[in-house]
Amino acid sequence: MTPLPPVLDKLVETGRLGLEQAQAIVEEHRREGRTIRDVAVDAGFVPEPAFLAAVAFLLDARIVDLAAAEVAAGVVQAVPAAIARLYRVVPIKADDRCVTVAVADYPSPAEADDLAFALSRSVEFVVAPKAQLEEALARLHGDGGDPVEELLSDIGAGWQGAGDAGTREGKARLEDLEHAANATPVIRFVNLVLYQAVKDHASDIHFEPFEDEFKIRYRVDGALYELAPPPRYLALPIISRIKVIAGLDIAETRLPQDGRIQLAMAGRSIDFRVSTLPTQSGESVVLRVLDRANIQLDLDRIGFPDDVAPLFLEDIRKPNGIVVVTGPTGSGKTTTLYAALQRINRTETKILTAEDPVEYDVDGIVQLPVRENIGLDFATALRAFLRQDPDVIMVGEIRDLETAQIAIQAALTGHLVFSTLHTNDAPGAVTRLVDMGVEPYLVASTLEAVLAQRLVRTICGSCRTAYAPDETSLALLDLDPAQTGGQPFHRGTGCPACSGTGYSGRRALFEYLRVNDALRTAIANRQPANVLRRKAVELGMRTLREDGIRCILDGVTTVEEVVRYT
Repeated sequence: MTPLPPVLDKLVETGRLGLEQAQAIVEEHRREGRTIRDVAVDAGFVPEPAFLAAVAFLLDARIVDLAAAEVAAGVVQAVPAAIARLYRVVPIKADDRCVTVAVADYPSPAEADDLAFALSRSVEFVVAPKAQLEEALARLHGDGGDPVEELLSDIGAGWQGAGDAGTREGKARLEDLEHAANATPVIRFVNLVLYQAVKDHASDIHFEPFEDEFKIRYRVDGALYELAPPPRYLALPIISRIKVIAGLDIAETRLPQDGRIQLAMAGRSIDFRVSTLPTQSGESVVLRVLDRANIQLDLDRIGFPDDVAPLFLEDIRKPNGIVVVTGPTGSGKTTTLYAALQRINRTETKILTAEDPVEYDVDGIVQLPVRENIGLDFATALRAFLRQDPDVIMVGEIRDLETAQIAIQAALTGHLVFSTLHTNDAPGAVTRLVDMGVEPYLVASTLEAVLAQRLVRTICGSCRTAYAPDETSLALLDLDPAQTGGQPFHRGTGCPACSGTGYSGRRALFEYLRVNDALRTAIANRQPANVLRRKAVELGMRTLREDGIRCILDGVTTVEEVVRYT
């Protein structure tokens, strides 16, 4: 049974919540990424007064009416606006040693410690309804402009000396790096950048030092956007801070390093995968944001076309064989595989995964991170898996002949195997396996299906407008006017809701190759990819381009996106 968070444990203990209800709240919290408070209260499991009473008991705090509270200007300034918004707190009393803040949810001990460190004072809590807290934040701080710029202005030029010295000497002393990484302004700034990335649904954060500037960029919906650039001298303290919380060696700046950060933000756990790269101007760092709330691990929400969904569901429930998901980096392959595993994850099914790295922890699935630096590669993991009595195996990627051969051997001996490949389309996965050196008859006898996918940006719903496509647009898609049936195309004109881009969110395009007897014969006879493609289309496969045209006609995406990705 999953351990309960303290606030739910207290509600069960006092009889305000049943044990099964508490477990359901935890499952919803993990699946959707919503806070425990939002699931428990907004879904009607428990009334807000009872929830606040439990939080107040755990914090040994009182419940206050923020709507009637008057906060002096000096108290407001005790918690910078950026920090107040980051931790969702409202100060109501402050002196030189302690700040009392109102919260609407139970802060974890780590969050409480981080807040105290960021404010350089001890912190005491009171409890208030969420609506009152959000109203007070808006009243005291408003939108606050750009919180990153706001916090940058609080960081004094005193850091210039340390940063410049480290740059001039090519390396900084370990004590200087530790001092810079643990400085309160730097901690505040890094926390805010990470929080802003999660808030903006970014998939990656890039910290890039150059000779005369230090850039920070977010990747949102596949496109990069630059933040207000910090001063160049802050590159060393900021990157050192990231390395500290990722558990990396801050003194090692000559070799690439990989790490992981786990932080509690907005009441939920967020993972960041960290990669450093030594460059001529300093270490470049990229963080992959792994936010459960920003990823759909439910097959029903992946976006499969109605004719593909039942076929895929049937194939992932087969007792043996290989199912491959293919596409370039960042096309959502891992998300689709996780959703498939989640669907078949049952008590009676033993599922093992080998991943590089493990991106999401899934209850009931045994997950192994590969570590090639110690000899634990995909092939080694697969060999070990076969001695663990699995029913289903997922290998993050088939990279070489050895891994492919073991995966095929596993499929032949009664296991269902999921994996990914980097190919341009579904038929290309077949020829890639053969090119690796796998015998065509083995591919033909074990491969059950290949799903190729791409992610395209979707049109912003707030500024979506229709237009009649011209000849140029139709030519890009190899269409004539009769094929569109007179339907209009759509595009976003740009508005505040989409930051002027005309796009908001992404969805997948799919190409599903289901291997039947006719295709197995063609594969065994070493037919090239173009022949396999023609035969698959004859048998009903819709290509990525055709699926993209379907999305254009449905008003979901634009011509430019489909042409770019198919």
